[in-house]
Amino acid sequence: MIKVLNTKNREFDKQLNYYLGLRKLNFSSKSGVVRKIITDIKKNKDKSLIKYEKKFNKLKKLNKKNLYFSNSEIKSITKKLSPKIKSSIDLAYNRILSFHKNQKFQSFKVRDKYKNIFSYRSIPLNRVGVYVPGGTASYPSSVLMNCIPAIIAGVKEIFMTVPSTNGKINPGVIYAAKKCKVKKIYKLGGAQAVAAFAFGTETVSNVDKIVGPGNEYVALAKKEVFGEAGIDMFAGPSEVTIIADKHSNPDWVAADLIAQAEHDKMSQSILLTNSKDIIFKVKKFIDIQLKFLPKKKIVLNSFKKFGLVILTRNAREISEIINKISPEHLEIYTKNPQTYLKSIKNAGSIFLGAYSPEAMGDYLAGPNHVLPTTGTAKFSSGLSVYDFLKRQSIIKITKSGIERLGSSVINLAEYENLQGHANSVKIRIK
Repeated sequence: MIKVLNTKNREFDKQLNYYLGLRKLNFSSKSGVVRKIITDIKKNKDKSLIKYEKKFNKLKKLNKKNLYFSNSEIKSITKKLSPKIKSSIDLAYNRILSFHKNQKFQSFKVRDKYKNIFSYRSIPLNRVGVYVPGGTASYPSSVLMNCIPAIIAGVKEIFMTVPSTNGKINPGVIYAAKKCKVKKIYKLGGAQAVAAFAFGTETVSNVDKIVGPGNEYVALAKKEVFGEAGIDMFAGPSEVTIIADKHSNPDWVAADLIAQAEHDKMSQSILLTNSKDIIFKVKKFIDIQLKFLPKKKIVLNSFKKFGLVILTRNAREISEIINKISPEHLEIYTKNPQTYLKSIKNAGSIFLGAYSPEAMGDYLAGPNHVLPTTGTAKFSSGLSVYDFLKRQSIIKITKSGIERLGSSVINLAEYENLQGHANSVKIRIK
């Protein structure tokens, strides 16, 4: 079921590269479809938006007047939510808010010896569009994780869209959106929703930035509209890598591998260990736990295609492999997990110790669960307050400053053959 690789094997690097590259899909066949939808929405606005929603999400009664949820619909939908779930969403909201409050940007101002003043400040984005998946992957946690950093950044207007396939909607998603004071919740999904946010329609407000996870059509659409609007990241399927040793509880390790795999058949679960005994026991517990799991087929599909167990020789080798994988989620479930922190550089979010399963981070630990996937943790970070802020530098040069520094600017401008640049300084210091 899960493939076992051994670092002693001469072909190990080649094998690892192959399995890590499997999920970096070729989207070329779907890119054309996405571009066509985007062009259509840009040109025909609501008319095409309604056409695609009727086609893909089976909303036969959709029209310009009900493209978004009315206040009465929101009230009716949230009434169906149990007090237990409302309370859990409230707790998650407060914890995520509390953590992200620490990410506020610190402006600064400096003055040099010529009394020139240079400062750096942040300005919040004006409008943000949050995409929340619908159907089988409709999560209130996605609403909280995407909206709360925007709230703290000071974004004036947060809009949200969630597919309402066949008219069905997750009450928890709507409750979380109202908790986050989302201005308007649209009943839209797919590439057409992303295009509507980017270009605007008669009913949908265009936004400065589009954030939130979605299927491959949504991811491609975000990539296509980048430049017209900002995006958070080009996200792929979810993943976890777990480091375990002989002290780890194999039953718990098995549960964490399964937890990630049940997200999606494209999810990837990887276990790294130097213990053959742990590998044997983890595989045994996976078999036992899967007997009672509702999403058994999805997990089996994920394990069969992308699941890996890697038998290593030592901790140094483990760190090197982790930095190569650059996982979205990393669980360090060993006797002394802190020892790995110095050597591991590439991971979206790190979970230390036996009592830190990745599921805690998904819901209410506090840090954001929107994280870089498929190796992009090498160069990017998870969603934060900073993603909703523009940073600006402000430069004020004095008469003394341009007289003292201008000659060097003239020298460099002339060296680069930009005479106009040089003259704009010369003319001020004659």
